[in-house]
Amino acid sequence: MKAAQQDGTHPRPMMVREVWTSLDGPWQFAHDDSDAGLADHWFDPSSDAAFDQRIEVPYPPESPASGIGERGFHRVVWYRRTIAHDDLANPGDDLSRVLIHFGAVDHRAQVWFDGQLVADHVGGQTPFTADVTDAMAGQPAHEDGHVLVVRAQDDPQALHQPRGKQDWREKPHGIWYERTTGIWQSVWFEVVPSQHVVDVAWTLHASSSVVRCDLTLASTPAQPLVVEMALTLGEEVLAEVSCVVRRQVNQVDIAIPALRNGQDRARLVWSPEAPNLVDADVVLRDQESGDQVDRVASYLGLRDVSVGGGWFALNGQPYYTRSVLNQGYRPETHLASRGSEELRAEVELIKAMGFNAVRVHQKAEDPRFLYWADRLGLLVWGETAGAYEFSTEAITLLTTEWMEIVRRYRSHPSVVVWVPVNESWGVQDIATVDAEQQFAQSLVSLTRALDPSRPAVSNEGWEHVDSDILGLHDYTVDPERLRARYLDQQSARDAALVGFGPQRRRPILNDAQVERFLDGRAPLMITEFGGVSLSHEQETWGYEQVTSTEEYADLLTGLFDALRASTEIVGFCYTQFMDTGQETNGLLFADGTPKLPVESIFEIVTGRPYTGPDRASSTFGWAED
Repeated sequence: MKAAQQDGTHPRPMMVREVWTSLDGPWQFAHDDSDAGLADHWFDPSSDAAFDQRIEVPYPPESPASGIGERGFHRVVWYRRTIAHDDLANPGDDLSRVLIHFGAVDHRAQVWFDGQLVADHVGGQTPFTADVTDAMAGQPAHEDGHVLVVRAQDDPQALHQPRGKQDWREKPHGIWYERTTGIWQSVWFEVVPSQHVVDVAWTLHASSSVVRCDLTLASTPAQPLVVEMALTLGEEVLAEVSCVVRRQVNQVDIAIPALRNGQDRARLVWSPEAPNLVDADVVLRDQESGDQVDRVASYLGLRDVSVGGGWFALNGQPYYTRSVLNQGYRPETHLASRGSEELRAEVELIKAMGFNAVRVHQKAEDPRFLYWADRLGLLVWGETAGAYEFSTEAITLLTTEWMEIVRRYRSHPSVVVWVPVNESWGVQDIATVDAEQQFAQSLVSLTRALDPSRPAVSNEGWEHVDSDILGLHDYTVDPERLRARYLDQQSARDAALVGFGPQRRRPILNDAQVERFLDGRAPLMITEFGGVSLSHEQETWGYEQVTSTEEYADLLTGLFDALRASTEIVGFCYTQFMDTGQETNGLLFADGTPKLPVESIFEIVTGRPYTGPDRASSTFGWAED
């Protein structure tokens, strides 16, 4: 199959096998407020009395779409699903494994299959896999089939956990939203060979004629295997390679001759304006017999990201980023989504509004969103949910989860910047506490070690210690003041270096970061601004409130024009895409309806007349749900 042209429904679009089965849908469910489930063996296949509710997976139980909609404090929840034996049949030989994949379960997940513990994972934004093959031995443990049970533990008031914008109070307040507990990304299974491909990761360098693939196998091969890789653009074969692999973790370099030709390179590279994706066919064979052992489909985008000379550069050319902040939090499904079509519609609407980039804020988004960003052409700033306190345990949890996030998303060409910390969340005293500065420094250094191909930001918004982009948050709502603050080199340097900055936080904390900014190695972007609320609801929140669409349009125009007038700013990010909960500073109302015609938003964002297709949407899907 062609992974670059898939329909977007596969939960892991970067590595696809043709046969897989979704386990999304109705499950049994139970709250366990007294935490009695472990002692009472709720994981036992014959113990189903406690499961007195039904939930739609993967929607969190706090959300309306789940069918539960219970938003109080519930630290422990349980899920149970019976799977017919024929639906999960093991071929019955020693050469196959049955894997159940979980996209994300917040925060700790334990998984039992027919009463046997098969997985224990910590990290609410990252995937994990349960190999249930050995637990399937013999007959199903229940007369209706195999029994899959999940226990999810997520303390609502544990401030050391990476939690992003999930509120620790019972009711949402300020800029914080309803909590997400338990399963919130897809659950699915597949049958794979005993020796199989676990991961493929692509190093994306359009300026080189060589692409590197990091290939991870299930185990070290007992006998050498051969891996065959073919890269194609449409029907055109760009490169083929075959080599022997003897280790579990392998690096395979693939030369692409067409990239040596400047004319060919122009039609091969990926950008928002030309999102060219290259299909990758990866075949694992037995060296002696030549028999196929495993086969997966993947894809990659050939592109370079860099900073320097005062610019953010894409494919070696200065690139001005017009970004919007997207909370990825939806009224009916909370952190989850309705699926591929909804995620595609979000990407399409962001582009129709005139943006070429998005900051997915305080969460690691569903990989299918990144697939559509790859395929349709939208730059993404990769972020994570922050903790709210600094401690040894907080350091451990965030570092471990961040490494998994980078590993999961590093092959997506749309991801162009890494943001492990935002606005000093989890390092709230970074300006005065050396240990917190060291932690931010270590996170950005670790990020560069894991992925040196992308810029990384040590602390998005202010109090930078070592950032490749100097991102400042400025919610000044007077367009003339905003214009004057960044108009030329001297004023922009004063804003970054003098005093406590527009948000009453020091933009830079050390001399090394000052030098990176002054010599152009860390270009200046205003990575949050705006926050204008147009809402007639009570108890809403925004940085500035307006009451009419005319006033709203005038203020937006003034703010965007002010930043574009600067000779020093090389990109911006508007807050925000959609009204979320009580935070009503979106360009869309909570039901997905734009507050202004999409064509008008496009002209405000880009500063040029709208010339796009007539099909630019004026409504969004949630209004019809």
